[in-house]
Amino acid sequence: MKNNKFEILPITFLIILTTLFALFVVNFNIPPFEDAAILMRYSEHVAQGKGIVWNVGEKPVDGATDFLFMLLVAFINRFGFSLENSVRMITIISHFLIVLLVYVGMRKIQGSGIGPALLTSIYLAVGPGLFFAAAYFGTPLFVLAIAAVWLIAQHIILTGKHSISTLIYLLLASLFVSLIRPEGVLIVIFITIAIGISIPPKTSLKFLALFGSLFFFLGGIYFIWRWNYFSYPLPNPFYKKGSGLLYFMSFWSSLKNSYYYAYPFIPAFILSIRNKRSLKICIAFSIVIMGTIGMWILISDEMNFGARFQYPVLILCALSWFPLVKSIGEEIGLLNFKMYPVKLRVAIILTTVFLFLFILKPYVLRSISITYGKDGRYDVGMILRDYANEKYTLATTEAGLIPLYSKWRALDTWGLNDQWIAHNGELTYKYLNEQKPDVIIWHEQFTPKHPPSPDLSNAPGRRGKWFRQVMIMKKYAECNKFILAAVFGVSPQHTHYYYIRSDLPESKEIIKRIRATKYSWWGGGEICENYAN
Repeated sequence: MKNNKFEILPITFLIILTTLFALFVVNFNIPPFEDAAILMRYSEHVAQGKGIVWNVGEKPVDGATDFLFMLLVAFINRFGFSLENSVRMITIISHFLIVLLVYVGMRKIQGSGIGPALLTSIYLAVGPGLFFAAAYFGTPLFVLAIAAVWLIAQHIILTGKHSISTLIYLLLASLFVSLIRPEGVLIVIFITIAIGISIPPKTSLKFLALFGSLFFFLGGIYFIWRWNYFSYPLPNPFYKKGSGLLYFMSFWSSLKNSYYYAYPFIPAFILSIRNKRSLKICIAFSIVIMGTIGMWILISDEMNFGARFQYPVLILCALSWFPLVKSIGEEIGLLNFKMYPVKLRVAIILTTVFLFLFILKPYVLRSISITYGKDGRYDVGMILRDYANEKYTLATTEAGLIPLYSKWRALDTWGLNDQWIAHNGELTYKYLNEQKPDVIIWHEQFTPKHPPSPDLSNAPGRRGKWFRQVMIMKKYAECNKFILAAVFGVSPQHTHYYYIRSDLPESKEIIKRIRATKYSWWGGGEICENYAN
């Protein structure tokens, strides 16, 4: 980036392109996605000064795994912005910064030309980032932090230089990544290994020892604090989704999702076998990328909306391909591009653009598919909000929109936001009875006229556990004078059940309003049938 004035044009183009893509392609007129709403409930309680709690007045629960994102949302919300605008402000700005950081990083740290940096940035601009932002996920902030760490690490790997200032930048960026999401710690470890095998051992040992000591010391302080605050060392969802097992289906899903995101960059890794230096860089980069793909074998793949768990793989690959092929022109005796005849340069540029658009089309179509329509759970949440002051309790498998917008005390029967269920494995009838719910809501694959198969109780893994919790909720509702208000669904294979306790003073009014709801199914926004009629 020798001529900063000349960089204004491509940077301006990227800002305009990203803005137009956001305005005309991405649908921001949707409620938060069900899982994203979970974190927003925590942020709202933090902004209110109630602590990191699922239910106000109860013990802290670490169900919001995006820890630093949760705090940033709460911070902005505290200044008068709505919860929704607070989330969108962070995530949309993060996406724009990702696009610009990729361009600037490739130009300044990797020494790329304008063409490679511009095309790579465009690839990020029209990718899934804005769709995650539209769904209210903090994924863009996490990926922005990963991009910063990876570029600092590449500066060390490619130049072999590591000053005190570089160490400080790497340390701060690494802590930022790790505090946003827990898997950020693993990504930092993979990056540290890549640095370790890339620079001379004599200098790397001292640098990595100092970096590792500071990182684990400062991270350890946070870890001790969170263990003391939450009473458990790991985020609550880990006990529900991890359980110390290996999830090979999650690994396969991660591998497949990562391929769809990053397949255009694979040829650069193949070409790196041409000489010893490029191969060494390829091995270092591959450790980071394959580690980020493979780490998902440790946890269940649920809640992976739009393959958001694998979005970091995209940024890692996008920032890795150019150093692997940078010197290939010189090695095979190609002339400097500026020395080619004008017509040949034009032909090369047009061919490159054509190939790029050929790759871009299915990629953009896949990104556009990461969306959804109106969600009837939002509407029911707003109905129940009118009765929030009565201190009622709802028990639900749908722990996102309804708890967030109803403001009711909520029992997450699946356990992602309930420490007792997460640490004891499953919901029990006794525990449900202790919570004394007034409204019971679940998602399952049956209706009153299409009863479930009892065999599902013995189904392996998540399916059996999910069905057993629903059967406990069903039994409790039928044995405790609950009225079936509605069974909404577009087919008997996916339905939302709503049971209301009959002795609530407002039960008739609540039932009437729920039944009158023009209930939409979240996937495509289709209007649902009420199978309870």
